[in-house]
Parts: sequence; structure tokens; C-alpha cells
Amino acid sequence: MSPVRIALATCAALPELDPDDRLVSEALRELGAHVTAGVWDDPAVDWATFDLVVIRSTWDYPARRADFLRWAASVRRLANRAALIAWNTDKRYLADLAATGLPVVPTRWVAPAETLELPAGGEHVIKPSVGAGSLDAERFNLDDPAQAHAARAHAERLLAAGRTIAIQPYVGAVDSHGETAIILIDGRLSHAIVKGPMLGAGGREQVAGLYRAESIAPRRPTPAELELASRTLAAIPGGPDDVLYARVDLLPGASGDPVIIELELTEPSLFLGTAAGSAQRFAEAILAHAARHA
Repeated sequence: MSPVRIALATCAALPELDPDDRLVSEALRELGAHVTAGVWDDPAVDWATFDLVVIRSTWDYPARRADFLRWAASVRRLANRAALIAWNTDKRYLADLAATGLPVVPTRWVAPAETLELPAGGEHVIKPSVGAGSLDAERFNLDDPAQAHAARAHAERLLAAGRTIAIQPYVGAVDSHGETAIILIDGRLSHAIVKGPMLGAGGREQVAGLYRAESIAPRRPTPAELELASRTLAAIPGGPDDVLYARVDLLPGASGDPVIIELELTEPSLFLGTAAGSAQRFAEAILAHAARHA
């Protein structure tokens, strides 16, 4: 029997994958799979030759989302499925989650054709609805006239470029508690990490123009965080049964209970290097997924 052929989709800036994804590549090879790193927009790659294509570090798609979605729709065996990629690559999916009753960080959306009105004061984050790696996401204290001016200029720049923006209150708990990211493989908890502040004075530099560097450490999630992650997964359109991987990013809300910052189903870092055995778990899930879709 020929080995299972797996493609890990990446971007041109990372043709050999990032270090985290190399861990799963090695684990797949140890399990007997034939593994290829393929740049998603490389016309020389024949995606139909693979038993499964797994989206990984395709972090350059925000500037070319329409092309990326056409590519995803053209790949017959893709994880996660193309319909979820279309839904999840625009952060307005948060409104869909909120409509189901899930606790989501309050978010106001402003489209390019709409009038821009900033909150009267307080700390807020302004970011594009289509983005990755925290790029173009900025934190502003709107009580400071200079920062309020900068916030308007930032928002107007994004809107002028045809990008819908999200305006969210800055959740101060990130400075003391950090952001909990829960990694789910085949719907089950694999591991969790904590991320330090990304924006403002505690923010971090950009890496290769693709993402902001992150301060990461392992974390044991609370029962409330695990319960919310499970509910979030269950709210995915079409159901969670065919979801190979997911990352649910949470912060403590005003009451102390967790709220959803992001549900990452497209190309999230899974931080496999922080948890022993996680690369092997992911590799085994990939092969099981490929077998189900053979």
C-alpha cells in the first residue's frame, strides 16, 4: 500500500513551514505518511494528488482573501472545509456566535460606506475584520486627544482601503491574566497556552510582515474556559463533526467569566512545541481525517 499523501499548506514567505508545523510534519513522517509543504498560491502544486490538504501557515491571505477562498474551494480534500474557511476568515463571524447566546467581546462593525463614529472615551482596539497575526490591530486610549486622533486616522486608513473594521473595548485582564488559547484536535482538548499582551506599550514586533511575535507559555484551562470552548465549537455552522482543528481564544470579561476573543478555524498557530505529545496527536488526527475522506 502506498503511503498517505499529506500537504501542509503554507505561504511563500514560509515555504519550509514554520518551526511549529515542522513538528507535525516530522510526526506524520514517523507514522509513514508522505508529507509535502505546499505554498497555497503556487500554480505548480497539484493539490488533487494529495489525500488531504491541511491549511497551516497561510498567513498572507488577508490582502488576497478572494483568491484564497477560490483556492480553498478548488481543493477537493481540505481541512478545515472550504465553507468554514469562508466564514472564519472574516471576523464578523463573531456576530454569528453572539447571536447564538455565546459571550463574545462586544464588537461594533464599521463598513467602508458607513459613517465612522468612535466611542467617546476609554481604551479600545481597532482592527480589520479580515486580518491575521494581529497585523493592523491597534490599541488606543480615546481619553487622550492625541491617541483619539491616531485612532481616527488608523480607522480611516483601513476604511479607505475598502476594509471593514471592528471596534472593541480593550479587555484590561489581558495585561494581568493573559489570553487563554484552547487547542482542540478532532473536537477534543489537546492543550492550552497563555499569550501575553500583543498591543499598545506591551505590544510586540512584527515577524516577516506576517504576524506579531508572541509571548507563549503552557496553561491549564479552567473548567469555565473548557466549557465555553466546547460550546463555541458546537456553534460552528454545519456542526463540529468534521472540524480537524480549532483554537478558541478567551479572556476574562467584566464579571470574571471567560468571553470569546477569537475562534480560529483557518490557519491558527497551534503551539505544538509547548505540549509534549501534541504534534503526535495532531498527526494521528490528520491521518484519521484523511482516511475518513478517502
